Amino acid sequence: MTARSTAEPRTALLLIDFQRDFCERGGYADHAGGIAWVRPILPRARRLLDAARRARLVVVHTREGYATDLSDCDPAKLARSRRGGCEIGSDGPLGRLLIRGERGHAIIDDLAPRRGEIVLDKSTYGAFCRTDLEEQLRARGIVRLAIAGVTADVCVHTTLREATDRGFACDYVRDAISTFDAEIRRACERMVGVEGGIWGRVVTVAKLEKEWLG
Repeated sequence: MTARSTAEPRTALLLIDFQRDFCERGGYADHAGGIAWVRPILPRARRLLDAARRARLVVVHTREGYATDLSDCDPAKLARSRRGGCEIGSDGPLGRLLIRGERGHAIIDDLAPRRGEIVLDKSTYGAFCRTDLEEQLRARGIVRLAIAGVTADVCVHTTLREATDRGFACDYVRDAISTFDAEIRRACERMVGVEGGIWGRVVTVAKLEKEWLG
């Protein structure tokens, strides 16, 4: 039986870039420095997703990826990835790194989208830039976003800041967000709560489970 939600009915869960390229061996992140930093948060992200589904919230999955000819990958970004030893578009065990349609571009099986959930492809760090995400959320009456994903300092924080500037209230789900460097991860959490919560609330999966499901 589906639980009755006690959550704000206009809340959406935004899962950022839980793709094989960031979460599995042989992908983009593995080439950049391994995946030990991401593996611990995946079970918690699954708990969060399960709770959102039981609460019948809107769920949005994002995927960072680029065209096969790299026409939508900015030269500076491509050069940066090359310097980092994980050039976008280069070959890997999961296919060409961060290229749409390759195996690595897909969301991991344990967090795979269900029918009716929004799947948003982006060629940017932020989920609002060059996409129709804001329009889709407004059309559903969404005013609050619970944000989880990778990486804390790049796609997650960029999206968090974009959302705040567009007037969405945000929950930063600290134990379902990570990045390569533990010190940077902690700094990203600290930045959210300063000045009375300038970027929103820092919360945990357990807190949202309680709020959403009672």
